[in-house]
Amino acid sequence: MTINILGAQYTITQSHNDPRLENIDGFCDETTKEIVVETYEGDDGKPGVKGQLDIQRKKNVRHEIVHAFLFECGLAENSPWAQNEELVDWIAIQGPKIWKAWQEAGAV
Repeated sequence: MTINILGAQYTITQSHNDPRLENIDGFCDETTKEIVVETYEGDDGKPGVKGQLDIQRKKNVRHEIVHAFLFECGLAENSPWAQNEELVDWIAIQGPKIWKAWQEAGAV
């Protein structure tokens, strides 16, 4: 899948065997315009320890997309807060709720 982030085309892939995912749930590489997230499958192809895999994958994709936006607008390069994982996670987790509130208010 490819998405547009502030004019840059990013590829999003889900993988279980990508060695770059060792000990992490996902990453955003602004140099290659690539987002990769873990699928959480066990070695036998069955789901791993996460109970709601789809919810976790979506949160991880949102998290990495937030990183991509911060990279593409230049903030990640120059602002320590823009690389803060807690802030990025907050945006990724709360984003759907914020979007819903904006919709309800007729603000989008």
